This record gives sequence, structure tokens and C-alpha cells, in this order.
Amino acid sequence: MKGQFQSKTSGESPGERPSKLRLVVLGSGFGSFSFLKQLNIAAYDVTLISPRNHFLFTPLLPSTIVGTIEFRSIIEPVRHVHSQLKFYMARAQAVDMGKKLVQCRSVGDRQSFTLPYDRLVIGVGEGTNTFHIEGVEEHALFLKELSHGRRIRTGVLKLFEEVSLPTSTYEQKRQKLHLVVVGGGPTGIEIAAELHDFVVQDVCCYYPDLEPLVRVTLVEAGEEILTAFDQRLRQAAERLFKRQRISILTGDPVVSVNAEEVRLSSGKVLTYGLLLWATGNAPHPFVLNLPFPHSPEGRLVVDQFLRIPGQKDIYALGDCAAVKHQHLLPTAQVAMQQGKYLARVFNGKYKNRPFVFRSLGMLAYVGSDRALVESRGLHVSGRLAWLFWRSVYLTRLVRLRNKVRVLVDWLLNAVFGRDVSQF
Repeated sequence: MKGQFQSKTSGESPGERPSKLRLVVLGSGFGSFSFLKQLNIAAYDVTLISPRNHFLFTPLLPSTIVGTIEFRSIIEPVRHVHSQLKFYMARAQAVDMGKKLVQCRSVGDRQSFTLPYDRLVIGVGEGTNTFHIEGVEEHALFLKELSHGRRIRTGVLKLFEEVSLPTSTYEQKRQKLHLVVVGGGPTGIEIAAELHDFVVQDVCCYYPDLEPLVRVTLVEAGEEILTAFDQRLRQAAERLFKRQRISILTGDPVVSVNAEEVRLSSGKVLTYGLLLWATGNAPHPFVLNLPFPHSPEGRLVVDQFLRIPGQKDIYALGDCAAVKHQHLLPTAQVAMQQGKYLARVFNGKYKNRPFVFRSLGMLAYVGSDRALVESRGLHVSGRLAWLFWRSVYLTRLVRLRNKVRVLVDWLLNAVFGRDVSQF
């Protein structure tokens, strides 16, 4: 590890000691961003390291893939947090606990540098789990970042433009207009729902001859979709998908993928034009390489104060952290609550007060202006749940600007339909 820390060190010159504690934060997701928003930044010398220079409101990311919401409506530049925040667009590579240094590599020119810290907060999130299935990395589209959403949106629109050409045969149209979504969790369900809305509300207007040929199939390895939801809500989602002609294949995991086919364990082969992969999370490589205890899922184990055991100055939160003796799902609300809690710890408001998660419930959009809501004993599905779903996410957006933009996007979409321009 010593050889990794020979590059130039950013910050003060040797011998200098800053008057403020040097706080380095890794990642710009829900946990880190909520932490920085609540932190008294003036009391620290704060540096944020992330490969992206914005916070992304991921619960509304599926709505961007067909133009229900525009991309810039759900992002917030990290530099808006505070004028005193230092930000470097880079990736953390390693941590030297003895010297209290973080090894980083810039995203652009890939230059290496090190940052000293007095306190370190790790919130780098997780990646998408491919289960090491052959062909997934090469041929499937993922949905974790804004760039993924743009790629999917471009792919969907390009697909319809290509098959609308007079050179396309009927069989080519049937294959290419088969949209396959792998993963029966909330993200996979919402992707399938948004694709359905696009087909019903827009394809019939702009590509009327193609509408009967479009198929959406949801593949889930387990026996049921939306397993975190109440049984009644799962059944409501299945009934709605059936009415929407979205095929659901459960209990039949994917075993291999190529450029045109998805092979399932049963031997069934699905030809497709677009394959979207939403099968849950996988550990971040940086997290796996840290010499700290890991949970069976590969997350960093933290105590009830979100601190790495044996490291009094290193904390972890969000999807990359697993709190001892607490089974918490890697969701946005968990990360947000952890961020707010840790900020209060750093602000001196909490002393010896452990983190306690308070569930606010679960939401999922299922298409046709309908949603599922499970919150504090309340189980609702349908249009009323959809209105609640929209209002909750609208209030959770960071700034008034984002809220106005999302409202305008929804209004424009309702009045004029989605923009089907490809660029």
C-alpha cells in the first residue's frame, strides 16, 4: 500500500496544521449529500470527492428514460451546497489509515493525488449486480446514473426510428420491439411501467403501425415481484401489468445474454431489441478493497454511530454501509436519514446517541397513472396512490428550482406528450 501514496499531496505544505478539522467526504449520493446539507460546514475544512459533480435524485430516474421528466430536473450541482465546500471530480482509490491519507485519481486526466484527513466519511454507494452472468456487461443497459438514463432514452428512440424504415421486415420489427426488463424490484417495475406509458400514450400517436408489435417483458429470478411490499400490493401490481399487456416471468433466472437473445434457466429464449438490467446492488470495488470488516453483501460494517469499528475517525453511510444488528435495505430514505444523523453528530448535537432508522414506507409507480403506497400500516394502490407518490417525491427534491422543473415537465407531458426527438 505504501507505493500507492507517492503522488503529490493536495492541501497545506508540510509542517502546517489547519485550524479546522479536515473532513473528506467520498461520494455525492443521498447519504453524502444529506450529510453536507445539514453539516455546519463553516466549522470544518470540507473536501468532497466524487466522479460526478452533481447529486442525482434517483427515485425519479426511471421517469427520464422516455421523457416523462427531463434529466436536468432531477440533478443538483454539489457546489451549490456551500461556497466553502471544496470539490474534486475524482475517484477514491485507497485509504492509508496510519498517515490519514486518501489516494484519489481524477476522472478527466486520470492524475493521482492524495488528500489528508482528520475525519473521513465514506458514501460511495454501490453498483449494479450482474451476478457474473455471461454477456450482461456487454449487452444490457443499466440505470444507476444520469448517463445511463440518457443512453436508454437514446436507445429507445433510435429503436423506433430504425424499425419504422421501409427496409425493416415484420420479423425484425417483432424482435426489435421486444423490450425486456430484468429485475422485479421497484426500479425494474418502474422502468417497465414508464416504457408501457410511452407505448400507450406516445407510440400510438407517432408510430401507429408499430404499436401492436411492441412488447414489454419483465423477468424476475424469484417467485414474486416487489417482495418488499405487502402481498395485496404485489397482487395489485400483477393484475395491472396483465391489463397493460406487460408479461411477467418469475422463478426463471437469466443464465446468459448475447446481442439478440436472453436465455433463461428453463431453456426459454427471449429475443429482444433492448435489454434493461435492474437486479439490485453489488459492492463498490473501492469498498471491497478497504481493510475493514464487510457484511456478507460486501458492505462496510459500521456500529450504531455509523463508525467503522476500530477507526474512531472513519464513518460510512448509505448503500455501502451495513449497520450492525440492523437489517436496513439500501434505499434513499435510509441514506438520507443516516446523512442527517451524522451531520448532527458532527455538529455536536448528538452525543452517544445511536442511529435509529424510522421507516416512512415504500412507493412504486406501476404505470397508467397508478402507484403503490405502503406506509405505517396503510396499503393503497391506484390513482390516489399515484398522486401521493408524486407529491412525496416532489417535496423530497432538493431545491425549489427542481420542484418547479419537475412540475413543468409533468404538465408539458400531460398536455403535449413526450418529446420523441433523438439527439
